[in-house]
Amino acid sequence: MKLLGNLPDPFLVEIAGQPDAVRRAAEGLAEQRTVLRDVGTRAAASSILAFSGMGSSYDACYAPVTHLGGVGVAALMADAAEVLHFRRPSLGPRSLVVVVSQSGRSAEVVLLVEALRTAPARPFVVAVTNGLENPLAGLADLALDTRAGEEHGPSTMTFAASLVALAGLARVLGGEADVGKVVGRVREDAEATALAIERLLGDSDDLAERLGAWLEDRPVLALLGRGTARAASEMGALVIKEAARFPAESIEAAQFRHGPLELAGAGTAVAVVATEPATRELDLGLAGELAEQGTAVLVLSSDGAGPNRAERVAVGELDRLLAPAAGIVPLQLLAWRLAVDRGRDPGAYTIASKVTTRE
Repeated sequence: MKLLGNLPDPFLVEIAGQPDAVRRAAEGLAEQRTVLRDVGTRAAASSILAFSGMGSSYDACYAPVTHLGGVGVAALMADAAEVLHFRRPSLGPRSLVVVVSQSGRSAEVVLLVEALRTAPARPFVVAVTNGLENPLAGLADLALDTRAGEEHGPSTMTFAASLVALAGLARVLGGEADVGKVVGRVREDAEATALAIERLLGDSDDLAERLGAWLEDRPVLALLGRGTARAASEMGALVIKEAARFPAESIEAAQFRHGPLELAGAGTAVAVVATEPATRELDLGLAGELAEQGTAVLVLSSDGAGPNRAERVAVGELDRLLAPAAGIVPLQLLAWRLAVDRGRDPGAYTIASKVTTRE
């Protein structure tokens, strides 16, 4: 696999490590089927289902929450700080709360679960973390290990592995009672996703150059997505800000028409993550309209479809729960290219830190 020469920095090493992280997460899920079974049992006695996290861990939650809504299971989603300070009283003994944190040490998630544990009528908490030797996993009623492995820079492997673990949880919480079949399905989907990521990385030198040329010197960058694709668009904006220190914002695709559409034009770049089948034509139609206005448009779709004037990347025909793990890869490479072009180290933190331990 050719990946930008000899992997000159740790961020690229971790981008390249995502296929194996996806496979480890799938194998780990198979070894933790008892946890999945126990979650399913508890879910049957719960009337409120909620997902929470911060940063990239929160972004990953768009995939399971969207899947659950589509199979008729209502699931709430709010970041841990909002739940901690404003919404905690809504979570009682018939609530099941899935809290996602790659480190298991982020300030808000730890404070939230500590508060939930001491409540008079506390909810049942399921933690999803990278490893189990952390405060969140220790506080939770059940904990699922993503097996992502060691990571130092902006989230790459941990995001992808979280999506795999959450795919298993989403299927169980959505009523798929045969845990063995769930594990088998996720393993198949994870392997297809790992292969798709490897294909994208196999052309990474050219892809990074193309995406850098696509953005050029435009000062405005918006990333659009819907449904499970929001996990990729939200995470894409986050990693571009974190790794390249470039201002990028994620907006739900339909919301972009409600005001932000006025940004269309030669000074704006818009990346459309069009991997949701139900809204594919709507997303491609919006991309075409933006291109007609002179906007620099990037379309990330399963098959590379998109308007002629757009930069297009095929991410592969993948399960909706795991498609964001491949859809994010071109945006990670763009973040790397932007950082290098601006003389920055994409894997180093100068103000923030890998783990946020203070609110």
